[in-house]
Amino acid sequence: MNRRDFLNKGMIGVAGAMSVATVSRSAFAAVPEVISKPDASTAGPWSPDQEIAYRPVVTLNGWTLPYRLNGGVKEFHLVAEPVVREMAPGFSVNMWGYNGQSPGPTIEVVEGDRVRIFVTNRLPEPTSVHWHGQRLPNGMDGVSGLNQKPIGVGKTFVYEFQAKRAGTFMYHPHADEMTQMAMGMMGFWVTHPKMPTEAIPAVDRDYCFLLNAFDVEPGSKTPNINTMLDFNIWGFNSTVYPSISPLVASLGDRVRVRVGNLTMTNHPIHIHGIEFEVTGTDGGPVPPSARWPEVTTDIAVGQMRQIEFIADEPGDWAMHCHKSHHTMGAMGHDVSTLIGLNHQGLVGRIQNLVPDYMVMGERGMYDMKQMEMPLPLNTYPMMAGTGPYGPIGMGGMFTVLKVREDLAPDDYRDPGWYEQPPNTQAYEWTGELPTAPEAQPKGSSAPASASVKKPGAGGGHQGHH
Repeated sequence: MNRRDFLNKGMIGVAGAMSVATVSRSAFAAVPEVISKPDASTAGPWSPDQEIAYRPVVTLNGWTLPYRLNGGVKEFHLVAEPVVREMAPGFSVNMWGYNGQSPGPTIEVVEGDRVRIFVTNRLPEPTSVHWHGQRLPNGMDGVSGLNQKPIGVGKTFVYEFQAKRAGTFMYHPHADEMTQMAMGMMGFWVTHPKMPTEAIPAVDRDYCFLLNAFDVEPGSKTPNINTMLDFNIWGFNSTVYPSISPLVASLGDRVRVRVGNLTMTNHPIHIHGIEFEVTGTDGGPVPPSARWPEVTTDIAVGQMRQIEFIADEPGDWAMHCHKSHHTMGAMGHDVSTLIGLNHQGLVGRIQNLVPDYMVMGERGMYDMKQMEMPLPLNTYPMMAGTGPYGPIGMGGMFTVLKVREDLAPDDYRDPGWYEQPPNTQAYEWTGELPTAPEAQPKGSSAPASASVKKPGAGGGHQGHH
């Protein structure tokens, strides 16, 4: 991906305002260059050569699409195409997306900008693009059959409109959307205000990502598009933990996180260690007087939530969907629950017939975090990810907010695991357990006796391990 080459090669103008129906054949010789990003790493903030009055967003495990200026219009080129997304090492999924990735690249503009988006269809069927939440002419809204003809296979259409209001939006197809969105066709759109306002203030870090759900049978690579609810792969920006990048912040940073949901169910996104406010939705910024503190916000289907907080507690703080199955992967929904059943002797007999047979659920699922369970090729494990103290036991829609002192403003590298200061970590108690206080007799004013030992008075473990 080379932004300078993109700008230098693509400066041939396209005369006049263009719409979906009015692009001449000669104009196609001047379409902006196609820029693709083949890997699932997190790109740093992208900004054009000219000065900007906003802090660019960082798309978790994604990137921002460069544009070219043509007569004062910002021109982008999206290519709808089949892609292969490596959701985790050794686990790749056949998807449909844009410019080499699913989700597609984030589009960033400024309030009041005139934008022109070329959309080329390299899918095996017609498509279109709906600009979710935008105020625009009806013919640019992207619902095939209602607002426009579908973009045929091999065809290029052009959308042009003004980014009228600041906020966070999404883009996705409105043509065979059940198939195309289930295959991963979606992307983020951020319209920055011309200048910071009380409703949209300046921040030190600005992140965005989309929520994803796929049904990928173990050993396969292509999602089942007919699944309605029983998905088994849940991710942030089509990536699953431990491959999801952390969100990093310097102590005291004001952080904005924009999260969009185009899956088939809601997701309560929870962050440990901080309180945040919901400061925006697809409909625009939430007035400061209408905000309240939260640690979890539920994001319904087709919604975006923008949250903001002060990163004032150092550490590694979990950030995840609070639906427990959404922090797991490749789950078999038809496996019986056998918690508490005695399988003694049974496993050995079965393993004589099926050597790789394993019992699941006799003592709960925690054992699964430490087992080396044989899996079919190209299968994401049910529980993935290891921290500094052993298996984390979560995967899927899970990542970490890493707050550190003196992190450089433009440093988005993973700072590694947090080292807790002395006497600030939970530890094992090996001493005598205190007895509970006795209940006071009714009407008695005498305090109940208790045999609670003072710290350090007994054989309890007082240190760390």
